[in-house]
Amino acid sequence: MPTTHLSNPLEPLLGATVMLVAHPDDEIIAFGALMQRMKKAIVVFATDGAPHDPYFWKDYGSRHAYAEVRRVEARQALQIAGVEPVFLADRIRDGIADQELFRRLPQAIKAFEEVVAETNPDCLLTLTYEGGHPDHDACCFITWCVGRRLGLPAWESPLYHRNSDGSPAVQTFSQPTDAEIDFRVDGEEFQKKLEMFHTYKSQKLTLDGFHPEIEQFRPMVEHDFTRPPFPWKLNYEHWQWRMTGEEVAAEFASYLKKIG
Repeated sequence: MPTTHLSNPLEPLLGATVMLVAHPDDEIIAFGALMQRMKKAIVVFATDGAPHDPYFWKDYGSRHAYAEVRRVEARQALQIAGVEPVFLADRIRDGIADQELFRRLPQAIKAFEEVVAETNPDCLLTLTYEGGHPDHDACCFITWCVGRRLGLPAWESPLYHRNSDGSPAVQTFSQPTDAEIDFRVDGEEFQKKLEMFHTYKSQKLTLDGFHPEIEQFRPMVEHDFTRPPFPWKLNYEHWQWRMTGEEVAAEFASYLKKIG
């Protein structure tokens, strides 16, 4: 796998790039350093970052309060890199809760298309289809749909998934091709990334869980969104969340069928 300190292999991402992520903090982990090199970086958050389950927001009093905390943190983090966030929840009636993106595809795709049309980017960047979180997978699907419809190149980056033996894996593609690019992070870009990372105090992020010194990218491969990304148990199935990979993929397939 190629490793680079140079921008050449990543040149398509260094102009005007719209990055679609599911939740505040996804963008920093996946591409917090590379975005600092972009001529025009636009980060789009697809959900409000607050699940319906009180387990996630009980310390904040309400789901709405937790969502607002995450929004404020996102603005503070991206301000460090001089990047303005866009919240799709502001463009969609009733917004989209964390873990619910795959259930709101028509609304999210329409809103994301509007953002792309307004910003006129050279490229799209998102999270890969890896079964780590249903919202991450939905972001990949949405980006693929919009990129194909508008004729824009789409790239992807990994966050986390489960291997076939159930062991966790972070920031590495589960099924590599020969097109992956390891971007090594150092110097001022590394320091800014750490500063952004630690802005997300509500997430209690620890550096032990991720690798801030590396980011990985590739042009989006041809995923089969009508099936779960892997035949084995997915990460969010290990977490015993309310959805399965089959249910998420069925929503993708249903959308594709409706648009022909």
